[in-house]
Amino acid sequence: MNSLNDLLLYLPAISVSYIAYLVATISPGPANLAIMATSMSEGRKPGVLLAAGVVMGSLTWGILAAVGLSSFLFSYAWLMTVMRIVGGLYLLWLAYKSFRSCLRPQEPKAPNPGDTGKNRTGSQYFLLGLGIHLTNPKSIFAWLSIIAVGVSPQAPVEISFVIVGGCWLMGIVVFGGYALAFSTQKMITLYGSFRRWIEGTASVIFGLAGFKLLTMR
Repeated sequence: MNSLNDLLLYLPAISVSYIAYLVATISPGPANLAIMATSMSEGRKPGVLLAAGVVMGSLTWGILAAVGLSSFLFSYAWLMTVMRIVGGLYLLWLAYKSFRSCLRPQEPKAPNPGDTGKNRTGSQYFLLGLGIHLTNPKSIFAWLSIIAVGVSPQAPVEISFVIVGGCWLMGIVVFGGYALAFSTQKMITLYGSFRRWIEGTASVIFGLAGFKLLTMR
């Protein structure tokens, strides 16, 4: 990229990529629900660490898409298949956990993804968030679309990394914002009032996402 003028030339297309990423990020999904549940049940720090893992997973897929390594993944179909199966089964496990919690008459803590009944270390929360994103092959397809929207064949290669960098910053704000907001007492109280509805909805979303991963081609 030779000058600021080059960046300004591609700014409209870059903006479209940013909007696409923002819409995808703020929409309810496994990562957001996991951050919300962990923040409400475990506290602000675990929620932020889980969010950091999700952001790192998103950044990893973004860089892979920007440098063209997606073609490598497509060449090794078995790797995509393993990721799809692992991710799908994990999402079904989250659906089961949320559904079981939804049926309880008392007010337990919010469903904690992958709960083993033991406290986790900070690195474990981070790795959990990272795993949620990296085991979902749909993320690489989303990133390929985001890069394709903003990068024309004539665009300098740096444009891809401008898109990835901007999306990374937005991811920090959005995912981190979810962790901070849902760790407040107000949100925890609100959650208690609608616990069964929230956990039931989470169970459905996790279940549908897992089923789609296991059945997609």
